[in-house]
Amino acid sequence: MTNGVDGVDLNQLAQMKQIEEMKRNILNRILTKEAFERLSRVRSVNPVLANQVDLYLLQTYQTGKLTESITDEKLKEILKLLSEKKDFNIKRK
Repeated sequence: MTNGVDGVDLNQLAQMKQIEEMKRNILNRILTKEAFERLSRVRSVNPVLANQVDLYLLQTYQTGKLTESITDEKLKEILKLLSEKKDFNIKRK
């Protein structure tokens, strides 16, 4: 077992890289060019939100619920939906 960065097995690193490549290929297939570019810009500013969008899109794709490409307008709607802050009101008695 050969260790790489931070003690992570090099096989694990290669596998993680392969998974990322597969995700990127699927996203490239289901997003229009403009939507893919927007998601890339979001990723550089807010990686957590971009990962949530990735997960949402990949799950939707895997369940077969995607019937058409995601346009830039549709991606904006998804971003708005996922970025809305959830307000929690805790009342103490």
